[in-house]
Amino acid sequence: MGKEIIELKVDGMDCNNCAMSISRYLERRGLEDVFVNFQTKEVRFQPGENQLELNKIKAGIEKLGFIVLEEEASEPYWTLEKKLLLSSIFCLPLLLGHLVMMAGVHWAWLESPAVQFFLALPVFLIGVFHFGKSALSSLRGGVPNMDVLIFVGSTAAFVYSIIGWYLQDPTYYFFETTATIITLVLLGNWMEKRAVAQTTTAIGALTQLQAPMANKLLPSGALLPVAKSELQIGMLLQINGGDIVPTDAIIKEGEGLMDESMLTGESIPIPKEVGQEVIGGSTLLSGSLQVEATAVGKNTVLEQMVELVKTAQQDKPPIQQLADRISAIFVPTVLLISLLTFTISYFLFDISSGDSLLRAIAVLVVSCPCAMGLATPTAVMVGVGRLARLGVLIKGGRTVEQLANIKQLVFDKTGTLTTGNFRIESAEYPSGHMKLANAIVWEMERHSSHPIAQSLRHALDGMPRAEEIPVLTVKEERGIGMVATGDDNATYRLGSRRLLNPDADCEGDIFLLKDTEVLAAFRLGDDMKDGAEQTIGTLQQQGVNTYILSGDQHAKTERAAKALGVNHFFAEQLPAQKLEKIRELSEQAPTAMVGDGINDAPALAQADLGISLSDASQVAIQSAKVVLLNGRIDVLPKAFGVAEKTVQTIRQNLFWAFAYNVVAIPIAALGFLNPMLGALFMAFSDVVVIGNSIRLKYKKV
Repeated sequence: MGKEIIELKVDGMDCNNCAMSISRYLERRGLEDVFVNFQTKEVRFQPGENQLELNKIKAGIEKLGFIVLEEEASEPYWTLEKKLLLSSIFCLPLLLGHLVMMAGVHWAWLESPAVQFFLALPVFLIGVFHFGKSALSSLRGGVPNMDVLIFVGSTAAFVYSIIGWYLQDPTYYFFETTATIITLVLLGNWMEKRAVAQTTTAIGALTQLQAPMANKLLPSGALLPVAKSELQIGMLLQINGGDIVPTDAIIKEGEGLMDESMLTGESIPIPKEVGQEVIGGSTLLSGSLQVEATAVGKNTVLEQMVELVKTAQQDKPPIQQLADRISAIFVPTVLLISLLTFTISYFLFDISSGDSLLRAIAVLVVSCPCAMGLATPTAVMVGVGRLARLGVLIKGGRTVEQLANIKQLVFDKTGTLTTGNFRIESAEYPSGHMKLANAIVWEMERHSSHPIAQSLRHALDGMPRAEEIPVLTVKEERGIGMVATGDDNATYRLGSRRLLNPDADCEGDIFLLKDTEVLAAFRLGDDMKDGAEQTIGTLQQQGVNTYILSGDQHAKTERAAKALGVNHFFAEQLPAQKLEKIRELSEQAPTAMVGDGINDAPALAQADLGISLSDASQVAIQSAKVVLLNGRIDVLPKAFGVAEKTVQTIRQNLFWAFAYNVVAIPIAALGFLNPMLGALFMAFSDVVVIGNSIRLKYKKV
């Protein structure tokens, strides 16, 4: 194996402790960048320095009690559902007999220890293989899980009952307790499994967008169906009305109307024409396109969106770190408490051995470390999935918490609050060389990726230009503009008013100079984005202070700030000055910067949280912590709302998990809780946490 990332599908993980045991095993084997997601059953790693054989790694994981799934393998026959069904069939008579006996009705045949033993035995054996194997594996992995407690508790009850049968003492019979504990915990596991699946619906929805097949366009004009896995960069594809775009591509011929709502949250269909990009997973509503693939496989936007949602729990928020530390020592602590409960009850308070044992077993089965491990990853998965549906890509739980805590939001102006599609409102040519000046500007801006440069070239396409100009050697100076050296020995500069002498009598936004002579002055106009004013207003209502940080002229920046109702603005800022402003603001309160992800990269990196506007390019998705697809800033208020609700849900889950254990364990130790009720409460404690996380999908923000 090389340095490539290895991915495995592993079944049998029930909670975070299971994932931690696999992680520790792989890290001890010298593997690097280990990531285990119990919700999606994914395990990934890089081989590292030790070139271990993949088969040995798989065997090691299976020795821990988990199942490595092969791609062609079908679902195992002995499923959790079948274990639960069989356990229920044998447990029900025992439970009914116990209940009617408590009501004063005696069924003689069910009071026989032999009958109880043979009814409880199949359930106990299921428990041994299901919980015992997992318990032993977790002990090997160094992270004992909940199954250790269940196995010890149910085994103690079963062995004690056999001793009672031998002594012919009915007060020792706890066969129904053994069967009921195992059955109820299996029921809880089944409910938990179904509930956890609900937290990953965003992944399923995104995955279903992928088209399994594509139509390759041959040189003859014929179409050849190819599988998604066979697509290659540069391949020409045919897309007809109603088709799902198979991969990221650029349009070479045709036009149509594209639905990108599932990818970007944009509900209005978008017109597409030659030269524009299309995103794999979007749907062509009408028209016909010939496209050239620009990205395939895991490099597509859709695949990276799926990847971000899958790995959301990898970067844990600080709020979860305490819970993880407690989970790691929880099981040994509960075992000690259970032993102390039996010892103190039997030896100090002279309680019978049977009742003392019941108290100790109740402590074991009522305890639930999984709830603490599930609190954050389930909520983060739902929250990140909901944000993805809005067209907001988030990297990890820590980023969700950062987003929820932001108090100041700094916007770049051009292309962020404004459309970035500039128009020339007026042009002056002091030297009288209009065509020459237009042609030189057009040529110089060809070497810049700045939004103003692209818009200026587009505007000049419809204006007169000279056919012959000096041969130019062009370079870009960030924060200043474009500089070119011509074969006529002249130096041409194109940029803002900073290029002019302070006393220069010339109006405009963009100036072209030949040495010190002004050849052209352009006044530009730029429209505000739809919904920008409403977005700013909503953010301020949410308690977020807004700023504009721009390199544009003071007057234009001031007009934009007033039009949008922005609290504060800073104009004519060079990149170094932008960095300093962001640093100052971050010292005052948690600050996020919103920009295009390229020109504003230093400021985005300096801010507590960088939010990148993107045309769904892979570079932006890979580099930013938060990406707004399609450059839609109007989703920011909802994004803040969802992030806040996610953190709120995490806190609620952790409070429940801690409070449940703090209250339930003493109640069980004092003898106020029957082990069977303890197992029932434990089974539902995980479901409560997961159910609260699922509620996040529907909470109003």
